[in-house]
Amino acid sequence: MTTTTINRRSFIQAAGATGAVAVAGCLTTDAPPSEAGGNGNADADDGDQGLPPAEEVGVGHIAADPTDVPPPVDWDEPRTHEITLETIEVVAEVEPDVTVEYMTYDGQIPGPMIRVREGDTIDLTFEVPDEHNRDTHNVDFHAVYGPGGGAVATTIAPGDEPARLRFKTKYPGVHIYHCAVPNMDQHISLGMFGAILVEPKEGLPEVDREFYFGQHELYTNGDTGEDGHHHFDFDASADEDPTYVLMNGEAYGFTEDGQHGPVEAEVGETVRVYFANGGPNFTSALHPIGNVWSRFYRDGDLLSEPARNVETSPIAPGTVVAGEMELPVPGPIKIVDHALSRVVNKGALAVIDVQGDPNPDVYDEP
Repeated sequence: MTTTTINRRSFIQAAGATGAVAVAGCLTTDAPPSEAGGNGNADADDGDQGLPPAEEVGVGHIAADPTDVPPPVDWDEPRTHEITLETIEVVAEVEPDVTVEYMTYDGQIPGPMIRVREGDTIDLTFEVPDEHNRDTHNVDFHAVYGPGGGAVATTIAPGDEPARLRFKTKYPGVHIYHCAVPNMDQHISLGMFGAILVEPKEGLPEVDREFYFGQHELYTNGDTGEDGHHHFDFDASADEDPTYVLMNGEAYGFTEDGQHGPVEAEVGETVRVYFANGGPNFTSALHPIGNVWSRFYRDGDLLSEPARNVETSPIAPGTVVAGEMELPVPGPIKIVDHALSRVVNKGALAVIDVQGDPNPDVYDEP
């Protein structure tokens, strides 16, 4: 699994429920947030005891590689897929010199993309190893018929025996999965969400490249850009006042000046972007600056005819969409949340760098 990190401070540089909660099959608890769901607003001295930095648990950097997308379905009979998801709590950088204790699936944000065909069966093993976790976790698949989308069956504490879940993918679409314990806003904010793609039996149209991005808000007790270690802030989350709005867990990571750099494509290609909005609270106004979504699959719907030439679309929290673009000219395409203060100040920006010869019939700068 490829993971990566970031290297920019600002857009200008980069781009010129506590109590008895019972939803989505959650546990119920009477513990305060600091006991039931992590360190809360604990002191820096207490918040990281026993928790290793990213490089010591083998995840390297926290951002999922946007090009790490499973290949298209090439089978036409139902299959069974044995899949293991492991939770990893780990300290890593939001941006240089700013760290937070993330919660992840397989050490990356968003969690690994799962790709199957309609009618396939998934045999899931879910693990919460005690050497990497201090909190109870689970997984709620929006692609599952069943209690809590599987959250009830997969709720385990650190060191428990792995949970097992077997389910058939009955309805095609691209769906989110996420942690759904009582403090789900904390766990999702800290990175516990991903996408599961259930291709229709007839498959998806062929494209040249596919990318996978995830947006989420991060709520901390520090200011945006403030050096040092930040802790999750339950009050800021309740007020929906995030410190950051991130792409793949980090601020401005996939930009020209970011450590990863932009992802790349070529003139003449068609690309498909899978975009998961983990939330936990904000609707994203997804827009590709310098292009449009030629075909746009709203709300994860892969069966209806896609919308055409969509400029900006609202993506509710807990939703995955797919959008396709043709690339007739070179230059950067900026993937943004068009609530632009989130881009300018909070980190919500990624770039697709389209390389190739100019096409003055389409775009010219005389």
